[in-house]
Amino acid sequence: MTTPPTLTRAQALAALTARGEPYALETQQIRGRPQKVFVNAPATLRDLYDASVSDKDFLVFQDERLTFAETHRQADRIAHLLVTRFGVGKGDRVAIAMRNYPEWVLAFQAATSIGAVAVAMNAHWQPEEMDYGLKDCGAKVMFADRERLERFAHCDPAIATRVISVRVADPGERAEDLQALLADIGDVPTPAAAIHPEDDAIIFYTSGSTGFPKGVVSSHRNVITALFSWELDVRAGALAAGVEIPEPAEQPATLLGVPLFHATGSHAVYLQSYRTQRRLVSMFKWDPEHAAELIERERITSFTGPAAMTGDLVRVARQTQRDLSTLAAVGGGGAPRAPEQVKQIEASFVKALPGTGWGMTETNAIGTGIGGLDYLARPASSGRCSAVMELCVLDEQGKVLGPNERGELLIRGTALFRGYWNRDDLNATLFEDGWFRTGDVAYLDDEGYLFIVDRIKDLIIRGGENIGCGQVEAALLTHPHIHEAAVYAVPDERLGEEVGATVHGDPGLDPDEIRDYLGAHLAKFEIPRFIRVASEPLPRTASGKILKRELRDAVAAELATAAH
Repeated sequence: MTTPPTLTRAQALAALTARGEPYALETQQIRGRPQKVFVNAPATLRDLYDASVSDKDFLVFQDERLTFAETHRQADRIAHLLVTRFGVGKGDRVAIAMRNYPEWVLAFQAATSIGAVAVAMNAHWQPEEMDYGLKDCGAKVMFADRERLERFAHCDPAIATRVISVRVADPGERAEDLQALLADIGDVPTPAAAIHPEDDAIIFYTSGSTGFPKGVVSSHRNVITALFSWELDVRAGALAAGVEIPEPAEQPATLLGVPLFHATGSHAVYLQSYRTQRRLVSMFKWDPEHAAELIERERITSFTGPAAMTGDLVRVARQTQRDLSTLAAVGGGGAPRAPEQVKQIEASFVKALPGTGWGMTETNAIGTGIGGLDYLARPASSGRCSAVMELCVLDEQGKVLGPNERGELLIRGTALFRGYWNRDDLNATLFEDGWFRTGDVAYLDDEGYLFIVDRIKDLIIRGGENIGCGQVEAALLTHPHIHEAAVYAVPDERLGEEVGATVHGDPGLDPDEIRDYLGAHLAKFEIPRFIRVASEPLPRTASGKILKRELRDAVAAELATAAH
């Protein structure tokens, strides 16, 4: 296709999505609403996997390597095990609770290949949260590594979930070892399953402003639409700029430093690697110096992570003598970057340009995107809307606002999840005519660029992790000597936001003792870094609500003074 190199983005998208093109879009009725559908996309995740089989390296973890073909064979063996030994059928939930081991990918591929629903459990969850998650989703089976197995030991013994242990020498009485279970299973075909694009494929848990995390349920089509949308955006950017996307001289490779239980890790890093035949190099845990070593050794071409991680990488790039010249793209996700970091990425690597976007677990991580020179020119923006999604901004009365007017951001489209698991009450309040209320305060400029300015939700985003203030407050109030608690976001240069808390209670409250106490109730990242003990009852409005903004501003002022 020959097109002049002076196209607008809209013209480039129109050309690429026209009938007969690889990214052709057509409108179909889905769940009673017209939606834009990629007509050439795989119908299901199983089809995506089947089309990817090759002898190229896929999964790399420490000294272990699996090709795409070997990954498919191993996933088929696990799928056979799930069906024949554990009776997993279409729609059954299969939980995955572990580090970014190859088995995470194998279990995910196996479950979604047989029509089961893969449930990505937050690996940071403590027993109380794991107990809730397993009961909420009703998981038939859970894959767990050693640390998660230890936490499961403290969950309700009555939980019916059967557990398959991964990389555990002695799994104990409540689990069965994966390798032992697979010992008698040779190469087998993927078990037969009739899967429809609108069938549930995944449940990812996301923290809200109150209570326990909510299960975000997405279909096969939701997920695959997100993957194709990213591909389309890359090609549209190149077409508008009048540049050809060259065939890679060697296999592309990406570094997996973010957890797979987040949509950034699972979708943008892992699942996107199937069609691009990209090597996925997984880290045991995030370490910027080791990341630089892997980038050099594995000739990594892309890295995606929240601002905290990309900031770490920028610092290492400036200090290290390692060759990071293969790195061509540094993507963002999970939390916005400071504009200064956007410029630092461009200045710190030989050829890597920054990119980012705005999305949610509920949108399968897509929504808007921006990259390269466009991003450098607008470092505070999250980009323009995906071709398969729609955005609008409303005021408090529900009126659609014009350019540069701030209000609540709403989104709808083909990648949007179908609803929260077992939460019809929430679904009824957050969906209207296909639109989903995001809880973000934002505006769209004259050219359609999105700018996120605040959150309506009482939510903290710490290095890409969503932390519900209500959940942390509830844990604080279980402390026998705490009477009142308010939790809020505190600005942090590296992580974007940290968890702050102001508490009031019996005399002698000690912040360190409070943190130790919370260790049994919350994940480590949820425990407040800043705890202020108030000698007086917390300030409240006339209606009795604690004045969190006042408390937050006081702590922020103290920290700013201490920094100087």
